[in-house]
Amino acid sequence: MDAMRLAARAILLVEDEYFVMRRLLKALEESGATVVGPASSVAAALTLLDGDAAIDAAILDVNLLGEMVFPVADTLAARGIPFAFATGYDPDVIPARHAAIPLLRKPVDPALAARALFPQAG
Repeated sequence: MDAMRLAARAILLVEDEYFVMRRLLKALEESGATVVGPASSVAAALTLLDGDAAIDAAILDVNLLGEMVFPVADTLAARGIPFAFATGYDPDVIPARHAAIPLLRKPVDPALAARALFPQAG
């Protein structure tokens, strides 16, 4: 069951579209995850990453009000924290250094997100 993949996991949610964020936040919480954030900017996401919260994985909107999320992706990759991109953009916008990162199409299906972030789990 995909909900089991998210149970008791802390998921950083980086999304600037309110209704998209609320839908995904609700679905993550219903699956038993704790949502860190949400953050609607690169600066806010980096602040959360530098905070005290333990983060097990992240879902990153690619474009945050015109600012690309890749500094957050770089930080997550450097720390070995799994993440997935959420976007309606063409995959070509993803830099080569993150080409192997799962790409979730908006609107994000929480079950697909769970499988992308924790493929080896339950």
